[in-house]
Amino acid sequence: MPKIETELDYDVMLDEPSMYKVLLHNDDYTTMDFVIMILSKVFHKTQEESEAIMLEVHKKGKGLCGVYTHEIAQTKVEQVKTFAKQNKFPLLATYEIDD
Repeated sequence: MPKIETELDYDVMLDEPSMYKVLLHNDDYTTMDFVIMILSKVFHKTQEESEAIMLEVHKKGKGLCGVYTHEIAQTKVEQVKTFAKQNKFPLLATYEIDD
């Protein structure tokens, strides 16, 4: 059987994935220390970044933790939910499409 080689000449267009903002929401029960711990553990923020985001959540009602692909954003929201439930805090994390 002879070996046949063919070249195909066409471009494949790939779209960039949609990105999602992950937000923490303020409540009257979750401690500031717990929010800082979540930001450090789940979002890998430095102490200074964690404190700044925690203060934004506290003062403005919500704060941006990061921007991720859909699957990563969804996973981070679930991790926050799990840690909060384990520690008996009502901390809410959500994600929304980044405009």
